[in-house]
Amino acid sequence: MSTFLPKDVEDGLRDAIIANQRRTSRLRVEVNGQSYAVLRMWRNGFSVAAVDAPRLRGLVDIFEGANHLSQALVVASEVAGDEMHYEFKRSTLASDKAPVDFARDPNAPAGLLPRL
Repeated sequence: MSTFLPKDVEDGLRDAIIANQRRTSRLRVEVNGQSYAVLRMWRNGFSVAAVDAPRLRGLVDIFEGANHLSQALVVASEVAGDEMHYEFKRSTLASDKAPVDFARDPNAPAGLLPRL
């Protein structure tokens, strides 16, 4: 940060900044029942606070608030300052509908009524 501040003051400021980012972030990553606040997200990865995060590897779920955004395979790539960076091996958008293996007719009826 600065060469004018004592080390303990710099450490305290850095910890306060990370705590604020964790508190204000609506993004989180969940794995094995544990949840970690996402500090930053970019096209092919994301970061969490290094003090919070294990070296995640494998399948994770990414949420924004209560909304499930995606499921991804990740690998821990590096520690950069106070952040642990993870890279996506693959990322699949979450959907509230089951996938289908056929093309739907856009004019098809939503359902059929029984004959009485």
